[in-house]
Amino acid sequence: MPIYEFRCEGCGHEFELLSMKSDDALNAQCPVCKSPEISRLISAGSVVVGGGGPAGPAGGVQSRSCGERGSCASITLPGHTR
Repeated sequence: MPIYEFRCEGCGHEFELLSMKSDDALNAQCPVCKSPEISRLISAGSVVVGGGGPAGPAGGVQSRSCGERGSCASITLPGHTR
């Protein structure tokens, strides 16, 4: 279920909405002033890489060294085999 971020055009309040159904975001209104005049904000995605203990990195993504250039062509996800 995606979380959408909005800004109210009336009062400027920024808020998040957890979308349970596809039309939840379409029918959203400001929780402060109840205005339906809202704008959807562009949200930054989040990825957890590294930082884990003996069981592996937090979030389930395995990190690796990418050499001097610091660029990797791929990552390894747990449970994926070729």
